[in-house]
Amino acid sequence: MCQYVESVRKHLSANNRVRDLSAHSSKVHSVDWNCDGRRLASGSFDKTVSLFALQTQNSDKLTKEHTFKGHSDSVDQLCWHPNNGDQLATASLDRTVRLWDARSTKCITTVQTKGENINICWSPDGHTIAVGNKEDWVTFIDTRTHKTVKEQQFKFEVNEISWNNDNDLFFLTSGQGHVHVLSYPALQPQMVLNAHPATCICIEFDSFGKYFAVGSADAMVSIWDANHLVCLRTMSRLEWPARTISFSYDGQLLASASEDLIIDICYVETGERVTEIQTEAPTFTVAFHPKRYLLAFACDDKDSYQRDTGTVKVFGFPNNS
Repeated sequence: MCQYVESVRKHLSANNRVRDLSAHSSKVHSVDWNCDGRRLASGSFDKTVSLFALQTQNSDKLTKEHTFKGHSDSVDQLCWHPNNGDQLATASLDRTVRLWDARSTKCITTVQTKGENINICWSPDGHTIAVGNKEDWVTFIDTRTHKTVKEQQFKFEVNEISWNNDNDLFFLTSGQGHVHVLSYPALQPQMVLNAHPATCICIEFDSFGKYFAVGSADAMVSIWDANHLVCLRTMSRLEWPARTISFSYDGQLLASASEDLIIDICYVETGERVTEIQTEAPTFTVAFHPKRYLLAFACDDKDSYQRDTGTVKVFGFPNNS
């Protein structure tokens, strides 16, 4: 066992408290920290977006700051500006993308799109938002003009989308088990990676651009060299489709979750498990804090009356807090 893994295991053992945050009146679809780690956002089936504030970087106090309202249907995914901790983008089934300002707590703009939106990502340079819908259209929105600059429909099932960290390649996971790599901004096909024997569901790059990870319906998670586009290793500890993944701030850990009642956290360099978080329900969204070993997540929780509880959870606080 390498010294790093042992030290992280000790740290997470001493900081394994899960804090529950009452966020919504229905199922939480997406969670994400802003770039400085001082805010956590969640989007829900209840059509709202909740903001929580972490008082300081070393604090363990998360308080609800605001609820954004305006979408007329489920908020399926959200993401923060890569460098501006106040700007948040949300994708909704109501066929719109909204930009919000966390400081003024107002909607900056609403952009109409072609269909029911299910995934969204922000380009590393902060200039563009890409949003995908149920009909496999991807719309590119200029965040400076709030105008649609390009729309493209793909002939395959698009599940999740992402730029690489250099902002010159665009990645799409497909229902055929492939990862399609396009040039950006031309969007010309460069390569098709035969990543998994089943649907590729999610994709994420680490903060250094060294690796990206792919989660699949085959219940496996693969880790790839982002420069050479080759698979380095796979993890197969989950028993259900890997639906959500997140790298830690230092690129050393990868969290992956599914309908299994655990969240698996592995050491990226070897794939070995560092720890696991026990859950009481399937987990469909996870997000590591950008500066600490805090993991936000949301489960398909129900109360005794089988109503969705809308709770956001955060793992990694000290046991005595």
